[in-house]
Amino acid sequence: MTEELKTFLIILGLIAAVLLILAVFFRNTALVRKLMGLFIEELDDENGRASRREETQKSSNEPIVEMAKLVRKSDDRLRVYESDGSMHIVDEYFELEFLTRKGKKLKIACSEAAYGKIPFNEEGSLTYKRNTLVKFKLYEGIIYNEEESNG
Repeated sequence: MTEELKTFLIILGLIAAVLLILAVFFRNTALVRKLMGLFIEELDDENGRASRREETQKSSNEPIVEMAKLVRKSDDRLRVYESDGSMHIVDEYFELEFLTRKGKKLKIACSEAAYGKIPFNEEGSLTYKRNTLVKFKLYEGIIYNEEESNG
């Protein structure tokens, strides 16, 4: 290894160490985020702005309330057809994706009733607990996560 290459690697290591120290001590300051943004690739949204990665609620048992709007709906249903022509659905799963005012994307599980009632692109007060919908409050009213009884 040449002397120039050794010097380059030492300087590169020092820069990485300084950035790591800055990240540990000044996690939330804008200057450190800008410096880290130069070295760490971020995902861009359709408008070219740096978007935050999807976040999930960790282990809090308390409901979280945020202003958000619905941007995507997805569902997963397994249809089982019997030989007598009957059909039944098992393992239904409904998910709503919200975008908060801070640009955070939240994927929230919900009931089929809430899935059908929450409108797209209307901002409201989202209340969720452990990535499960509690309620979504709009100007027109409140939509609760109602679990339908099978019986």
